[in-house]
Amino acid sequence: MVDSREASSPSRRTILVTGATGTVGRHLVQQLTATGHRVRALSRRPAQANLPPEVDVVQGDLAVSSSLTHAFEGVSAVHLITFAGEDGASLMNGEAIVRLAERSGVRKATILGGWDETSIEHALQNSTIGWTRLEPVEFMANTLEWAPGIQQGNVVRTLATWPSAVVHEADIAAVAAVALTHDGHEGKRYPLSGPEALTPAERTAILAAAVGRPLTFEALTEDQERERLRAHGHPEDHVEFGIQLATNPPAQAACILPTIEQVTRRAARTFATWASEHASAFRA
Repeated sequence: MVDSREASSPSRRTILVTGATGTVGRHLVQQLTATGHRVRALSRRPAQANLPPEVDVVQGDLAVSSSLTHAFEGVSAVHLITFAGEDGASLMNGEAIVRLAERSGVRKATILGGWDETSIEHALQNSTIGWTRLEPVEFMANTLEWAPGIQQGNVVRTLATWPSAVVHEADIAAVAAVALTHDGHEGKRYPLSGPEALTPAERTAILAAAVGRPLTFEALTEDQERERLRAHGHPEDHVEFGIQLATNPPAQAACILPTIEQVTRRAARTFATWASEHASAFRA
């Protein structure tokens, strides 16, 4: 894999991070600032961003193209998410965002990809920007959905029982940081996984060790899973999508991939590491 490690001088470039307060974006901001890069963070609520003091936090909403002009001024690289902040819907204004990025001098971009390509990817395909798409299997942070059941009854209840090679959000950010600051990653699609494929029952056991008390995994029926998802306030189409995902896992879900180590030259973080870092979220 090509990786020249010839980054531009950190003092001469500004990197814009969208989704800067999210599970991946926050790690990316911290990693870039730790290595001396000038970082600008886009936030709809800058006063609540709680980012390092050296970060230039600017107000803007990716779904509102007219709010982004200042954010892109002087930027040479950008990390993009593809969904709106309010409801998580795919962005429809990719053409306007990418054209603004081009006019502002952006030459590199990373995209945190989802299930399908969006207007952002479509616009980048016809742009002068060199871009890299990050395709994580499943965030380890999805495990936080189990917190209420663990806090209230020391139990994890879900329909899915298949193994998933869940990936640490800091590793997704680390791949983005390399692609944004080093040559050789343009035009690449990077599927990302953790170092092991774990079933929900196996993750439950690892969490039990991290929180320091016994936890039980309970496999649900489809009807019970529907009740659980509805209780969380999910609309009916999301409920049925959840059922389909739990009963028909993606083919790549359990695939352990070497991409993170190849790109970052560091081993991918384990779920046990993530569980130790987030143990307090599962304690009552």
